[in-house]
Amino acid sequence: MKERQLFTNYLKNQRNFQGVSLHQANLEGFNLQRINLTRADLSGANLKETDLSGACLAQANLTDVDLTKAHLVGANLTEINLIGADLTGADLTGVDLTKADLRCANLRHTNLNKAKLQEVNLDGADLSGALLCGATIINTDLSVADTQGMSLDNTEQCELEEPLSATSANWVSWAG
Repeated sequence: MKERQLFTNYLKNQRNFQGVSLHQANLEGFNLQRINLTRADLSGANLKETDLSGACLAQANLTDVDLTKAHLVGANLTEINLIGADLTGADLTGVDLTKADLRCANLRHTNLNKAKLQEVNLDGADLSGALLCGATIINTDLSVADTQGMSLDNTEQCELEEPLSATSANWVSWAG
């Protein structure tokens, strides 16, 4: 499917695009609120500043995607593949990242407030300056990620598999 066809159908109130292939698509700045992209292939796509608030991207492939400053408030990102994705400055408030794969993802200055991170793979991810205030973190190892300046104020159910490394712990805000 091409970007134009997707957007045309979306404007006609179609929201279900399960399993669609949009490999390397340019959807920069599109408004795709509440779209269903379950199991879709968006690998290598440009989603910079795209509004995907309330979207369902469960089990989707977003390897090497650019989501810089994208809006994904309340999105379902369960079992999503975000390996190598750039989410710098993205708003992921209230998202569900259960069993998501964020290896080597750039989450610098990303808003993950009130997000659910359960069994998330963050190996090599950069969470520098990320906000996780009020987040629920269960069985997610933050010690394998760069957490310099990350804020965990009022974080709930913080059940880490292993404690943060000595280096990381010095840079994380645990207030609240």
